[in-house]
Amino acid sequence: MAAGLGLLRLRPADFWAMTPRELEAALRGLLGPLDHAAPLPRTALAHLMARYPD
Repeated sequence: MAAGLGLLRLRPADFWAMTPRELEAALRGLLGPLDHAAPLPRTALAHLMARYPD
């Protein structure tokens, strides 16, 4: 909501009428392509799984 209403300055009715893909496209148009982070290394994942076992 913050991105749609605040950053893109959409009217609430326009924001709620958008699909997630439309919102993503609008944000990409404003901010440029998204940088995808590298996958989490297996050791870091194992550490997180041990730390948060639930």
